[in-house]
Amino acid sequence: MKGYNKPLLVIFTVLLADQLLKFWIKLNMSMGQEFQILGDWFIVHFTENNGMAFGLEFGGETGKLILTLFRIAAVCGIAYGVIYLIQKKYHRGLILNISLILAGAIGNIIDSTFYGLLFSESSYYEPAKLFPTEGGYSGLFHGKVVDMFYFPIINTILPNWVPFWGGEDFVFFRPVFNIADAAISIGVVLILIYQKTYFKEELKEESHPHSEIVEE
Repeated sequence: MKGYNKPLLVIFTVLLADQLLKFWIKLNMSMGQEFQILGDWFIVHFTENNGMAFGLEFGGETGKLILTLFRIAAVCGIAYGVIYLIQKKYHRGLILNISLILAGAIGNIIDSTFYGLLFSESSYYEPAKLFPTEGGYSGLFHGKVVDMFYFPIINTILPNWVPFWGGEDFVFFRPVFNIADAAISIGVVLILIYQKTYFKEELKEESHPHSEIVEE
């Protein structure tokens, strides 16, 4: 198990935090309900989406099923990648960052795969119920992903001189997301920032492909 402890700890911690928060949101907040954490800059706002990260959508019910199955296949590939990187003793930072991505992907898969079976439909009037007697709000692979973090750091009206969007409302950052989305984004950004450190051995080999001297 040497080399696996920290990646497993990262994955377990992200999944636990992600699912505990999502369960609390589903069972205690109605759809659209929100409360402020840091004034108007950090808001917990309950919403759900049928599609990809940050509330993006993809092709209705059929698209939803395809997306969920694609996520499962992607998670299997990422998990294999983490095992490969550990066995080949790649940079620990790279392994931990990909573990973050894996944990985030699994977190949203749990919503998409099982939440439709576990919960009643969340409404604008009352929170959902866990294991409702009438059954869940949808079938296997058709659950909705729970989102809650909203950071409208800039909320203004664009000047009229701005092409195309002048005079319209502008909010940054508009998408509502969850811990799983954040884990994926952090993992990707850190890999991009530190890629030269993570892959320096491969870069050296590419820059000196004939560095070895063959002795006769």
